[in-house]
Amino acid sequence: MLTKEKLLEVKNLKKHFPIKGGVFGKKVLKSVQAVNDVSFDLYKGETLGIVGESGCGKSTTARLLLRLQEPTDGEIIFQGKNLLEQSKSDMRKLRKELQIVFQDPYASLNPRMKVGDILEEPMVNFKMYDRQTRSQMVRELMDQVGLQSSYVNRYPHEFSGGQRQRIGIARALATKPKLIVADEPVSALDVSVQSQVLNLMRDLQKEFDLTYMFISHDLSVVKHLCDRIGVMYLGKMVELSPKKDLYLEPLHPYTQSLLSAVPIPNPTRKRERIVLQGDVPSPSNPPSGCTFHPRCPMAMEICRVVQPQFQQVKDGRFVACHLYSEGLNDGQVS
Repeated sequence: MLTKEKLLEVKNLKKHFPIKGGVFGKKVLKSVQAVNDVSFDLYKGETLGIVGESGCGKSTTARLLLRLQEPTDGEIIFQGKNLLEQSKSDMRKLRKELQIVFQDPYASLNPRMKVGDILEEPMVNFKMYDRQTRSQMVRELMDQVGLQSSYVNRYPHEFSGGQRQRIGIARALATKPKLIVADEPVSALDVSVQSQVLNLMRDLQKEFDLTYMFISHDLSVVKHLCDRIGVMYLGKMVELSPKKDLYLEPLHPYTQSLLSAVPIPNPTRKRERIVLQGDVPSPSNPPSGCTFHPRCPMAMEICRVVQPQFQQVKDGRFVACHLYSEGLNDGQVS
């Protein structure tokens, strides 16, 4: 059962990348608004899924949370401490509690290091245990992720994609973290292997009392693993909801269109598709008002000029859409 103890609070998080041009690479007036005013809470022991189209800012959000990239503005509060106010030495200590599993299991492992050294490296960095204990811990980690401990002397190229991702998960577990950010950890794997890795992550969560932030573009995957789901569009969070409520009654028109594209594993059943018109606008030149209004089948006049607030409309459900704004009448504010 989930607790309501907040592990992480994200408030008005922003990341704008400057656009440079000209002979000397000077900054021009515009910037790419990769993440623009994102806020959410993450509770201890839960799995929060973040979904959206490619380029919506979900992976950038994941990197900002760990300060792998520095935010432009906002707050990231982990166990009562604002990560953006921590010095490099203090942040280094906190990184023991914050780990990440990267998307590409081929690129995330050093090809020149043996697997045993890869798993031991985090423990060495944080001065955990003596050498003999670390060696024992490495073998235990291999067993916990379903790999033979005798593989510790092999190199990454000797493993399959699914096995490499298991090694990536084991490396994240090495420091006994409280939060693991998983950035599309199964998108590069075969479908048959995906389910094995997802089941492994769920088992490890129960065993080690882990909290996950799970980034994905696959709504079927997040339905299998996550407790709550946040939907991002063009750098903004447009909906945040418990999993069950989101799939039964999606509130935002963008969420409705995403769910309408999920295949039904029954050839006799058909789902009415909501096909969006046009392409995703450029994050360097987002539309005025609601950024989704150029593609929204339910857009009103107010959507073109007024940006909707991300607000709670039901118990545990948040949405940024004028359809749920108080005082709205025929597309106008009364």
